[in-house]
Amino acid sequence: MVPGRLLLLIVTTVHYASGAFVGINIGTDVSNMPSAPDVVAILKANQITHVRLYDADAHMLKALADSGIEVMVGVTNEEILGIGESASKAAAWINQNVAAYLPSTNITAIAVGSEVLTTIPNVVPVLVPAMNYLHKALVASNLNFQVKVSTPQAMDVIPRPFPPSTATFNSSWDSTIYQILQFLKNTNSYYMLNAYPYFGYTSGNGIFPLDYALFRSLPPVKQIVDPNTLSHYDSMFDAMVDAAYYSINALNMSGIPIVVTETGWPWLGGANEPDATADNAKTFNNNMIQRVRNDSGPPSQPNFPINTYIYEMFNEDKRPGPVSEKNWGLFFINGSSVYTFSLGTSSRVTGNNSDFCIAKPNADPGKLQVGLNWACGQGGANCSVIQEGQPCYLPNTYQNHASYAYNDYYQRMHAAGATCDFDGTATTTTVNPSYGSCKFSGSSTITTNSTAGFTPSVAPGPVTPQGGSGTTNLQVLRIQFVISSMFLALVLL
Repeated sequence: MVPGRLLLLIVTTVHYASGAFVGINIGTDVSNMPSAPDVVAILKANQITHVRLYDADAHMLKALADSGIEVMVGVTNEEILGIGESASKAAAWINQNVAAYLPSTNITAIAVGSEVLTTIPNVVPVLVPAMNYLHKALVASNLNFQVKVSTPQAMDVIPRPFPPSTATFNSSWDSTIYQILQFLKNTNSYYMLNAYPYFGYTSGNGIFPLDYALFRSLPPVKQIVDPNTLSHYDSMFDAMVDAAYYSINALNMSGIPIVVTETGWPWLGGANEPDATADNAKTFNNNMIQRVRNDSGPPSQPNFPINTYIYEMFNEDKRPGPVSEKNWGLFFINGSSVYTFSLGTSSRVTGNNSDFCIAKPNADPGKLQVGLNWACGQGGANCSVIQEGQPCYLPNTYQNHASYAYNDYYQRMHAAGATCDFDGTATTTTVNPSYGSCKFSGSSTITTNSTAGFTPSVAPGPVTPQGGSGTTNLQVLRIQFVISSMFLALVLL
């Protein structure tokens, strides 16, 4: 799905042995995607226990072996047609993408497609047959008790989700949805729901307050109440999940739990996307995880905890569409988190409370080069470690090199009144940008949240203002530090 300001994020999740979990989606429309072992290293370092893959990538499935992480693999939308028309193709898919990796890789679910009803209606007639064929193949391999089959659907299949008590599925899909629900009931599986309060809020034209979408408390006069049941909804997230439960009940089905396979909030948007901010994303994800981990369901189903997957691990900068579509990620590709995140019941916090000065992700490369030159020259920053062959050379980007130089200057000069601006290309963050053997100044007195030895395995090009990668490699600046002590003294004044 779906850099000036850079606070960003972080994510993660601890799974209770008997309670609800929060996992993470891993999309791959990413420039310079980290290697599969590096991705797994980030997951482990941040105690993430559940992941959803949008396909069945062999490299990821091998890297996840013996990690203990529970894995949901995906049948792509393009694969559904063939599988839905051929039991033998379904069996081959199970053998190649599931049975071949068990038990080392802990595959527990198969998501058949993504929002099929609303995105590829021509495939809808074979969706349920594909699910049935896959399940029968699991039965033949004696894997049906470990691996569940379902299909993620968007909130769009429920045209009027509020009030939840009157919500129903779009009647044009009743037959297919009923077949899906019957399959889920018969196989003891669960309904997969993609629920985004961000879109519910931004498309609501001010009907609902922002605090309601962000899980913040509302004053009594603004509380959201279903007029038919008098149920109070503390968040749009709960109302969306309950709307799905009521829609299921409207088809005379019950006892099917809901798992939210996608939710989240973009941390950066364009000029016409004022609500896509790092502060809102941080608030949403922190509050959402705390809500999920209280192990309760929505008002109509209080005993059904809402297992949830956050969208998503990395910013998918190659995705088309508005700026917000590219900026839902919890991590940068070097493994550092976008913004601090509290685990709630744990004392562990991803990120820290010290200030670092880093380059903004969407800063103009030309300005970054000017700022980098100044920091390593007149600014007196120690830039030796960003030279080729040194610990902070990779990723070989203006953003990475400028971040190190800016921060080194800032840590040295902050007490003397230096600011973190660099012609608008820099910002402060509490997230420690250190990674691997590259240690940023100011990080020695705190615990880094990053990657427990993860080192970027790629050397991406300069990041463009819209988040894409440049087409040429950054030529490493060979900066000579020839500054007289008298001139440096003047700089310090």
